[in-house]
Parts: sequence; structure tokens; C-alpha cells
Amino acid sequence: MSNELEIVDKLIAQIASGRLAAHEKLPSENEVADKWQVPRITARKAYERLEELGYIYKIQGKGSYVKGRNQQIELVLGGGSSFTQKMQEKGYNLHSENIFCKAIKYNKKVYDALEVNEEETVFKVGRLRFIDGQPIALHISYVAQSVFGDIETAGQEITSMFAYYRSQGYSEFSSKPSIISVAFPTKSQRKYLECTQLTPLLVLESGCLDKNSGRVLDYAKIFYRSDCFSSYVITNI
Repeated sequence: MSNELEIVDKLIAQIASGRLAAHEKLPSENEVADKWQVPRITARKAYERLEELGYIYKIQGKGSYVKGRNQQIELVLGGGSSFTQKMQEKGYNLHSENIFCKAIKYNKKVYDALEVNEEETVFKVGRLRFIDGQPIALHISYVAQSVFGDIETAGQEITSMFAYYRSQGYSEFSSKPSIISVAFPTKSQRKYLECTQLTPLLVLESGCLDKNSGRVLDYAKIFYRSDCFSSYVITNI
């Protein structure tokens, strides 16, 4: 007799292998219960978990179906080029949208990363990255107004921080040591990234430096939808 998680694992394996195709109708809960010799409530919970994970969807009165999987992308982390440049070099249809630019309250971790004192004003600039219309990453960059005097107004239009830095006279960049972690999305992150609360996010924290002067340009936190990426390549971090 199987349990709920074993059924979930087996169905995910069938979806991942292509044995169950996108939008294919799944067996009923009764059929699943009979096949794996479990109570119907166990089959129902397995389907509920698969729906939460984004593998299936339900149509009222018709049953459950395999959800079309997101495009699987190779993600390159680190290096001296922008996310946009990396994705475009790989031929992906990427575009970015500016979603906010606002001053933040004092945060010791952010201020220390930017090497500024508590009296200075720091703004956070958010951009949402899309590939083929699917949101795949949320980029948040923290910058000090003492370094970029026009950030309060210019920040409302920024879709690429590297392009903005170049417009400010910086041409070569390097990265601070990066931290990679995994987290589940907050309510606002779920809204932006159109994912469920059980979709793991790969979180990259880093900083951008002017290569010539060593000046800190930003501290960044980037949240990647893990289900959109097939592999990760880490360079110079």
C-alpha cells in the first residue's frame, strides 16, 4: 500500500518523463485509490499536493489534468555580465519590467553591504524578468542615493541596472562574494512570480562593484523560480 507522498512522487516522475503529457486527463481519485490500494482521501490529498506544486489543474465536473510545464532554462549565476545579457546570449525571448523604486527603512545588512552610514538614503529597485511571457525571476537592487543622485526618479524606469550604471559612467564590473539559498515565496513574491507557496525559490545575494575603483554600486537579492530552470552554472562567485 502506498502513501500520499509516494503517489505524488510517482505521478511527478511520469509527468517529468513525458509519460503523462501536458493537458492529459489524469485517472479519477477512485481509480488512483484502487491502483495504489489506498483510501480515496489519500488519493485526493495526493492530487491536492500536486495542484499546490503546480503539476496539475482541475476543471470543475471534469477531473484533473496535467499542467503544461514551464520552459526549462539553463541559469548562469555570477560573472560580470547582466542577467539580461546572459539570457539573450542563450537565445531566450526575455523582457524586463520595472515594478517599483522606493526608499527603504534602515536595514543593517543592506547598509553594511553598501558600505554607507545609517543617515544615508537607500532605494530599492525591483524588476520582474519574463521569458516567453512567463515570470521567472524577481530582481531587487539596493542602491545608495549618495552614489546615484538621480535614483529616486531614474529608478522608476530602470529595467537593467548594468545599463543604468553605464549611463552613469561605469563600464566594467565585478561581483562581491555571493550567497545562494533556497526559500519558499512570500505572498507578494507569489503574486509577482505567479507561483504557488510550495514552489521553491533559488535566492542569490550579491553585490556589484565598479571594477576600476572598487566602489560598491549595489547590493542585490534575486529570486529565481526553481521550476523554470533545468540546471545552474556558477561562475566567479
